Parts: sequence; C-alpha cells; structure tokens
Amino acid sequence: MNNTFFNKNLNNLKTENLDWGFVQKEMKQKLGKDIYESWLKKINFIEEFNDYLLLSVPTRFIRDWITSRYLDQILQIIKNFKKDITRIEFKIIENNKKEENFDSNNFVTLENKQNISFIKDSYLQYNRIDPNKRFENFITSSSNRLAFEASLKVSENISYYNPLYIYGGVGMGKTHLLNSIGFELKKKNKVMFISAERFMYQFVKSIKANEMVKFKEYFRNTDILLIDDIQFMNGKEAMQEEFFHTFNALLDKGSQIIVSADRAPNKLSRIQERIKSRFSGGLVVDIQKPDYELRRKVVEKKTQELTSLYSEKLKISKEIENFISTEITTSVRELVGAVNRIVSFSRIYNKVPNLAETKIVLKDLLNLHENKVTIDLIQTIVCKFFKISKNEMLSSRRSRYLVRPRQTAIYLTKILTSKSLPEIGREFSNRDHTTIIHSVKTIEKLKEKDPEIIDNINKLKTQILYNNRENEI
Repeated sequence: MNNTFFNKNLNNLKTENLDWGFVQKEMKQKLGKDIYESWLKKINFIEEFNDYLLLSVPTRFIRDWITSRYLDQILQIIKNFKKDITRIEFKIIENNKKEENFDSNNFVTLENKQNISFIKDSYLQYNRIDPNKRFENFITSSSNRLAFEASLKVSENISYYNPLYIYGGVGMGKTHLLNSIGFELKKKNKVMFISAERFMYQFVKSIKANEMVKFKEYFRNTDILLIDDIQFMNGKEAMQEEFFHTFNALLDKGSQIIVSADRAPNKLSRIQERIKSRFSGGLVVDIQKPDYELRRKVVEKKTQELTSLYSEKLKISKEIENFISTEITTSVRELVGAVNRIVSFSRIYNKVPNLAETKIVLKDLLNLHENKVTIDLIQTIVCKFFKISKNEMLSSRRSRYLVRPRQTAIYLTKILTSKSLPEIGREFSNRDHTTIIHSVKTIEKLKEKDPEIIDNINKLKTQILYNNRENEI
C-alpha cells in the first residue's frame, strides 16, 4: 500500500497529513466500484486533527447509511494510512452551500471523549454511542411502548428505575433504546456503553496485563452504565463475580444501570442467581414482536427515506408496502432488510418489482407456514398449470406440448431447490445431467424474447412458494 502523505500548515504542529485521494482509491478497491460510486464518492475531506478526521456528506440519509454499513471499514482503511486516527466526524454540507453556512444541528460527532468513557486502545472504538439511534427516530406502537416510555423516563430522571432491564428478541430495538438513553444522558453525565462480550474481552485482557485495578476504575467511575446483550455473560464465573461487585458499587454511588438481553432475568442460563435477583429488583420491561401498526410505520418510514434519495427512479407501490408489512412479522430489522432488498432489485434491474417478483426476492424472509419446496410439488403444480398428467411429463415422449412443461419444471427445480443436477435428473425419470442443463438454458433463452414465458414462470413461482395461501393462482 502506498503510504504517501502531503505536508499541510506547519503552524498547527502537524508535519504529515492524510492524502484523501489515496484513501478514496483504497476505498474503491476494497469496498468495490458500485458501493464507492453510490455512497463513498460523496464523502469529502474537510480537516484533519490529532486523532480524528472531519469529513462531509451532502445529506443526513447518506451519512446514516455510511455510518451504519461502512464506517468501521473506512476507519480501518484510514488507519492503514495513518494509525493515529481513531475516529471520524461528519458534517452535512449540501452541494450548493458553503461550509461556513452550516446549521449546528447537522453536525454529528461519532465519538465524544469528553462525556463518554472508553477503554483505551479499544479496537476501532466499538464502545461509542451511535448518534443515529435516538428517541426521535424510534418508532413506537403498543408492542414496544412500555419499553420506550421507561427508557425515556430514565433519560429524564436518573435512578428513577434502577436497574432498567429491557429484553426482547433479535432485531426488536433493544440496542436502539440503549443508544437513545446514552445519547441523551451523555450531555450532562459520564456514560459508558458496552456489550457484554466486550466487557468480557476487556476483563480477560486486564487480567493478562495485570491491570485489574485500572479495569475496576474504568467501569466504576461512571454515572451511567449501559450493557447490551447481557446473556453472553453466561458461564464466565470470574467475570460474573467482577460484574456483580461493579454493579453493587455503581448502585451504591447512585449511578444508573441499564441492561438489555434476549430473555427475562429468570430465564438467563448459567448466570449467578444473585445477579438475576439484582436485575429483577429494578424495572423489567419487554419488547414484544412487532404488531401490524409498528410494521406498517417502519415500512412507510424506510420507504420515504429511500424515495427521497431516488425520487425519480424509486416508487414502491402501496401494494408492496402492505405485503411486506403483513407478511414479515419476525423483527423490525427484517422489515428494514426487506425494503433494502426491494431497493437493490430496483437499482439493479432499473424497475420496481411487481408482487410476484417481490415474493421471490423476499422468499427467505416470508412466513411460508413451513411450505417446503419439493421436486414432487413443483412437478404437480406445473402439470396442473399446463393440463398434463405427471406420467406424461416424466415419459420419454418428445411431443412439443410435453417438452415445454417438462423443461419448465426442470428449470423451476433448479432455481427453487438446492438439488444437484444428477439428483434432479433422477427425479425426472433418470434423465442425464446434460439434459437438465439443456432444459435450464432453453428456458433462460426463451425468457429473453418471450414475455409469455416470463409471465408463466412468475405465476408458477408464486404457486409453488404459496400453494396453500389465499393468493394461490
């Protein structure tokens, strides 16, 4: 890697400054041309300080997208050029405005050392509070309102509920609430936000380095302690012992403790009973599976954000929004992921998918009621669609009215199952794998020039994936 730097303003005691052009080339190479052109190219260098960079992007949405998906990779690339850089700060600068005309509300610091405690030399500073996860953008409904109100109360009045224990499944918003509390309280308090896994890592590291006194000082000299995913502390007896004493020390001095987990305190496995008792002694609230109201709000908000970015190209229909909100019920994270998939499809194929295509794009996220796709199911549905018998399809006859359905069934088996070519051949009357390849290629070529073939394939896909649903074709 070329570590060339240029000199800049010796008066501020910096002899070597980062060459942003080299960083851009490295981002393009490491993260790919498409990602670079779509997102990273919009980042502009403003100024370098002793241990961080000040960069700019044109919109808040781009800033949020970059920080949530590529920030750690970008920081690692920058550290390869200049290891002293430990964090990045972003400003929002619209293309038609000068830097000095900024609204201070658009300034986001990705790390604020003044009010947030960190373990020194923590790799890539993973303990930072995410400024994009705040109370203002946490979407509520009856399924999560109690946890939201409790979190809001704690951020307004420390020790109102102590400890506050929030639990719920994956992707329900627990980490978002912890971030929101930390973001509010760091304005006037010393806040530490860390995952249980990270706490364990620092504990082991401190033992090996014979620095347990320093470890205790770090974690007990704070006003607010937020620990995410406490269930990962299971079975680590020595660490649980230290956590128990840290917990008590913080409570004694009036510090606020907020904990998140994927289950209720009494369901935690291999966690000391006295720790579970301490958790139960505060306020325990759960975040339930997202109800339809919440799912609908999430999909609408995410769609609006993306539409504002691709206003000319992206128009996700209400039918698609309703479908996603109704069918994806597991978590908020999966809802956001579903909208992102639709957007990716739209950008790749330069069109918004119809309902049948949406079902295919999201097939692994949808609630299919354990509808397993089998070769027998595909053969049955294809035969019914083309009004032929299964014996005719599997026969050696080469009549045109049998060949096309047979090739279609083979093609659908190849794309909808994980079966190998020889396995598919055996299920189609022991046909050779070269016949299977020929059938797949034939249908792919026909799809390029025959709209009717495309329509038939889409209808059959929908029937196969949803053969026992109300929308069966």
